Amino acid sequence: MNKKRIIFCDFDGTITTSDNIIAIMKEFAPPEWEEIKDQILAREVSIQEGVGALFSTLPSHRKNDILQFLLERAVIRDGFEEFVAYTRNEDIELKIVSGGIDFFVYPLLKPYGLEDHIYCNGSDFSGDRIRITWPYTCDAQCTNGCGCCKPSILRTYSDDYFKIVIGDSVTDLEAAKVADQVYACDDYLINQCEELNLSYKRFESFHEIIEQLEQQKEVAT
Repeated sequence: MNKKRIIFCDFDGTITTSDNIIAIMKEFAPPEWEEIKDQILAREVSIQEGVGALFSTLPSHRKNDILQFLLERAVIRDGFEEFVAYTRNEDIELKIVSGGIDFFVYPLLKPYGLEDHIYCNGSDFSGDRIRITWPYTCDAQCTNGCGCCKPSILRTYSDDYFKIVIGDSVTDLEAAKVADQVYACDDYLINQCEELNLSYKRFESFHEIIEQLEQQKEVAT
């Protein structure tokens, strides 16, 4: 019996062509953000700890400025609108799993009607500094301090599903390890998939993923 396909798609650097958190920090954060970023990439601090520290450098009153900046600058990857339509037509569940923050993820995805399909980090602007909240933290099988823990989200769906992960970076690697199929659009995730012998396909636009999904209709068993 064919398994039901479900797609878990990253947001920053995947749906958008660049990382929105990095764009925010370059535009609004004081210089110390660079050191925090380097600590995250070197895995000296967890993603949860690092992202929380990054946003704590920003005053809460800049929320609207930050959001307007992203609404004007963020670029949606080619073919995404068609991809969303395709998943609906084919009755493929599509979940957005993002290490991004709710106050910009939801507005940027609003045109696509995906509000009920988003997993991402939360935010609190009640204090002087932006505080990030974590509604989707790691389960008992993950100790990485992911923030929005993608593999934990995948594990809430049974093996009756054929699990497809679409992503680009370090935040997608652990999800890729528990996926049945991976689509990667950045050398980091591609290199990791090759090193770990994970099944992956490279893509530049979502049109390519649509083509692959069409070809795989009879494969996801």
